[in-house]
Amino acid sequence: MDSAERIEAASKFLLQSPPGEINDVLNDVRNIISDDDSLQAGVLPALREYNTTQFTTADVPGHQHQSIVSEAARISSSREDAGEEESLDRYWDPRSRTSFRFDHLSLETSDPEHVEPDEESEPFRAALETASLAYLQAHYHDGVVSVFPTQGSSSRFIIQIVANKYNPNNYWSGRWRSEYTIDTSAKTLEGKILVNVHYYEQGNVQLSTTHSVSLTLPPAITSSGGASSASKALALIEDEEGKYQTSLNDAYAEMSEKTFKGLRRALPMTRSKLDWDRVMGYKLGAELTNSKNAFGAA
Repeated sequence: MDSAERIEAASKFLLQSPPGEINDVLNDVRNIISDDDSLQAGVLPALREYNTTQFTTADVPGHQHQSIVSEAARISSSREDAGEEESLDRYWDPRSRTSFRFDHLSLETSDPEHVEPDEESEPFRAALETASLAYLQAHYHDGVVSVFPTQGSSSRFIIQIVANKYNPNNYWSGRWRSEYTIDTSAKTLEGKILVNVHYYEQGNVQLSTTHSVSLTLPPAITSSGGASSASKALALIEDEEGKYQTSLNDAYAEMSEKTFKGLRRALPMTRSKLDWDRVMGYKLGAELTNSKNAFGAA
């Protein structure tokens, strides 16, 4: 396997990293490559793809909150001397009207720039953001939400939510991602919910689910509706996510009561229950016999 093939294999491993474990995977693949310089350059596209699709969160420079790094957040630099690499790795936070450069390897932000939002779409985007933050606080223990306008449209908005829970001491980690596109002109709400859970105590079990959402917006939700329309849109999201979480809980209960029990025999091959008291009696008798023989030999 040559260097290029090892880099390709390492990139595939990184893209399949469970929530919160990409640094562990990266450290492991370093042993495969044995060349940090070529590894860093070779896996950068994979890290960029992983961070944007997994809704990695970043500290916004100069502010006390985080923003989501995603394709919807990507923005060009306002500087004329900005290179192609910088343009690929620059994202913005509409909440603070700040763009920043994001290092996909160290997960650090730098080089903040002010971004002036679109005057026509900003009022309803801000209303959606306020409603989304209230929803986040009510339903997520520790999450981040970002609301983005769509370039070239004053009626199309993207809401992204991510919440992570890492518990390495108990060998599990999990991530909830949801993304919704609201189009007040087409009267549609399209989106998806993605849940990833990894449990790895004495094994390796992963859950990966995707739930698609397609709803019709009521006539009352319009771009000019302000806070009232934004709250109604988030109520639709709240209802959809609540139903999906309930369905997951029901699936877990059925899996525990039926599926797992169906994977094992109700009785052993002898078609009779094992008498553990008799087994212990045999074991005790064998131990006494061995002890007696050992005493006689002495």
